[in-house]
Amino acid sequence: MTSNHTSGMPASASSHILQMETGLQQLMGDRALYLQILRRFRQRYPDSPSQARAALAAGDAEGAQRIIHTLKGAAGMIGAQQTYLLASDTETALADLSASSTAPLSQLEQALRSLMLIIDSVLDNCETLPAPSDDNAHVPETGMLLKHLARLLEEGDGAAIDLLEQSATALAGSLGVAVFEEVSQAAHQFDFEAALASLQAAAQ
Repeated sequence: MTSNHTSGMPASASSHILQMETGLQQLMGDRALYLQILRRFRQRYPDSPSQARAALAAGDAEGAQRIIHTLKGAAGMIGAQQTYLLASDTETALADLSASSTAPLSQLEQALRSLMLIIDSVLDNCETLPAPSDDNAHVPETGMLLKHLARLLEEGDGAAIDLLEQSATALAGSLGVAVFEEVSQAAHQFDFEAALASLQAAAQ
């Protein structure tokens, strides 16, 4: 990692678990937004594997897949490569109805536990950074965010939901509140095709 992108962030973060530079690049170098997304990831996803396991136990394999798919997208967005890859493997395993082993979930659980410890370390050492604000000051180019959002929606990536939440003010200001709410509502219902269609219609 280069000091240009990660100045002020602890060097102790293991790169194979959390590649902060990758996450920063996906957000056009916006460190404040990246830290905000790290905080949201820490709050939302620590129990994803156990939630997926509970869904499986209830016979809801599709629900388990959806939980892991969303985790995968969020992990990819912050540069958590190990968790992303394991979530991808787990999602594939869950799609195989004949697979009865929960080993992939267990591996993912361990990786996620390690990731959360590193995120805690990053956040503990970065509290002196400016807190994210509600204006567009921390968003270098809204146009770049829109392109990134469109790509995530096109790929059916759950990280699109995080991006919509974390950049709500900037995106609503660019798209208009009505269009933003339409895109956001469709994305939260995992109807990424409808969300993308609304986004593209607004762009035209």
